[in-house]
Amino acid sequence: MTRAARYLGARTLAVAEARPVPPAPGQVRIDVAYTGICGTDLHILHGAMDHRVRVPAVIGHEMSGRIAELGEGVRGHAVGDPVTVMPLDWCGQCPACRVGHTHICHRLNFIGVDSTGSMQGSWTVPATILVPLPADLALEHAALIEPTAVAVHDVRRSRLAAGEHAVVIGAGPVGLLIATVARARGAAVTVLELDAHRRAVAAGLGLTTVDPAAVDVARQVREQTGDAGADVVFEVSGSAAAVRTATDLLAVRGRLVMVAIHSRPREVDLHRVFWRELEMIGVRVYQRDDYEEAIRLVRDGHVPSDRLISRIVALDDVAEAFEALEAGGDVKILLDCGGAR
Repeated sequence: MTRAARYLGARTLAVAEARPVPPAPGQVRIDVAYTGICGTDLHILHGAMDHRVRVPAVIGHEMSGRIAELGEGVRGHAVGDPVTVMPLDWCGQCPACRVGHTHICHRLNFIGVDSTGSMQGSWTVPATILVPLPADLALEHAALIEPTAVAVHDVRRSRLAAGEHAVVIGAGPVGLLIATVARARGAAVTVLELDAHRRAVAAGLGLTTVDPAAVDVARQVREQTGDAGADVVFEVSGSAAAVRTATDLLAVRGRLVMVAIHSRPREVDLHRVFWRELEMIGVRVYQRDDYEEAIRLVRDGHVPSDRLISRIVALDDVAEAFEALEAGGDVKILLDCGGAR
């Protein structure tokens, strides 16, 4: 038997014994070492995704572990191999898939939301979603690869180049990772954040931070860029005010990257978009190349994993871990799911 954390609806999580699922042909069973809690998991707890989550549901998708068992026909993997997953299961037949955009499949199964996830000691998944890990990469650090892949995809979509100036609005976990990846690309990065604690975390990572409530941000960005404005703005906060501000910060032909999920329509200064020939770019999840780059960034220390992981807690304490993340003060909390290290 193993342990599994389940979302029961009504802001309730419970941990109980579960029986490991033997892998069918083409599947593998993973001993899960760590699972990170992300913003999507918090949305699930709040009931915002009850239309997709089948209660009771084991959620979670930011994970690392080792292969425990191989199903029939699985090749190229071995028991004991360290792995993470790219938790996307696409149909292969819809218009998006047919043109190669499988990550935004019209019928995408996001594993850990639409189907069973990794907040459990034993997890059985299709072998096709496995991503092998370097043997020398600590498994707690490897649990950051999925959110790092999000940041890599966002920066890749922005076409950010070395020497350009990027502004990141919002210093939550994804915002910090985007800023870190952008810096690794050779860009100058400014992070806007209202919350003093999050600003301090960003500053502690060596990032330039600004309190947008205390200064004229547009003027400051112009001063930093020789009156040109930012080449790219990443909107990661999800606030209406940030969307209105973002276009004011951009240079001619600047790119606005919409990272945050906005659940309602927002006002956008379309005259500014017209006047400066701005671009607005949507971003969603990641592709395989983003994972490979994320692994390199984490392995080589460009992502400061130890500073981003606030704490590691036992799976049995999952409810308290979610409460702590909601309260603020933590960047990334990992659940110790008990799998082989």
